[in-house]
Amino acid sequence: MLKVNGNGTGSFPTYLLDKAAYYDRDELYGTPQGDYPDNAERFIMFCRSALETLKAIDFRPDIIHCNDWQSALIPVYLKTMYSADPFFKNTASVFTIHNLAYQGSFDYPAMPLTGLDWKYFTPDWLEFYGRLNFLKGGILHADIINTVSKKYSQEIQTAKFGCGLDGVLQSRKTDLYGILNGVDYDLFDPDTDKQIAVNFDAEHLDKKKENKKALQREYNLPEEDVPLIGVVSRLADQKGFDLVAQTIESLLNLRVQLVLLGTGEAKYHTLFREIGKKYPKKAGINISYNGRLAQMIYAGSDMFLMPSNYEPCGLGQLISLKYGTIPIVHATGGLADTINDYLVNPASANGFVFTDYSANALFASVSTALLVYSYKDEWQKLVKRAMSADFSWKHSAKEYVNLYEEALLKHNMV
Repeated sequence: MLKVNGNGTGSFPTYLLDKAAYYDRDELYGTPQGDYPDNAERFIMFCRSALETLKAIDFRPDIIHCNDWQSALIPVYLKTMYSADPFFKNTASVFTIHNLAYQGSFDYPAMPLTGLDWKYFTPDWLEFYGRLNFLKGGILHADIINTVSKKYSQEIQTAKFGCGLDGVLQSRKTDLYGILNGVDYDLFDPDTDKQIAVNFDAEHLDKKKENKKALQREYNLPEEDVPLIGVVSRLADQKGFDLVAQTIESLLNLRVQLVLLGTGEAKYHTLFREIGKKYPKKAGINISYNGRLAQMIYAGSDMFLMPSNYEPCGLGQLISLKYGTIPIVHATGGLADTINDYLVNPASANGFVFTDYSANALFASVSTALLVYSYKDEWQKLVKRAMSADFSWKHSAKEYVNLYEEALLKHNMV
């Protein structure tokens, strides 16, 4: 274990697990060809090491906060091999699900690697349709569970979004909460962002126009005063690109420009590269990961397209609000919790929302946004309202403190 000492206000020591054979890799969890075949072993070691390190440094935590399948065995270990260990007697566990679709599911021969008896390979513990399922274990045995938006915590209890675990989640519904992720405004603030062309705030929106011109130059698009739609995303069906694929040419036949940044499924790499070649004056395409360019898109676009099929929370729409770039989203998960539709109430709106997951609904929502954009005074009101929204961590942090208190109460009742 490596210790990294913090040295600023509110800082704290951080310990890193160092085993090159497991963790010194180009990608975290796998390659485009698939997951690493030893992922079960890698993250079993991670979970066991975390618990053993606490004992080695004599730190008795009140709460162990686990995230997703990679750390989901920790609540299981606390209820099994460490259950009689007085060191962890007062330690409660909180388990956060960021995306239910990724479950840490492995063939059953991986079970002995956990160090647990086969009696725990049952539906009440880790078995799920004949496989070892880390995520299921975390859901069943953490003291408290949460997801990263209230809407998503409700959606995953349904067959449509439950990824097969809806029944498991329903069995823990009294212990399941939803808390939105926050945005670090020290990093994402157009008034201080060093990666954008010109800094601006809600009182100097003329400077946002300079960022739009810089973005158009970056993508070799004409510097025209037309609505510019930005996309920063993983290019996958989950993110709504099946709908984008159906509507992209119709959208580009409107008076509009589009810039896209992202990587993902090969079929979308091919699609958007072809679109870029076919519409060189209307579509700017960059198939890569580029942090600087992402910031330029948030700052320079007029609208931000995020039509996800499902979205546990989403940060893109929250960042775009801060930069006065109006989100166009599908009503799901955290997108539904954070974006208020202009057509429902223009006075409180901060974006445009479509409820039906269809290409027609997406096209209609973009068309509505383009119409409102043509009314400059109304659009400026919408932009200022978006920039005034506060999705900082200070609100979510208070909710997590309450969640920790609930976990301790629940743990002490058992």
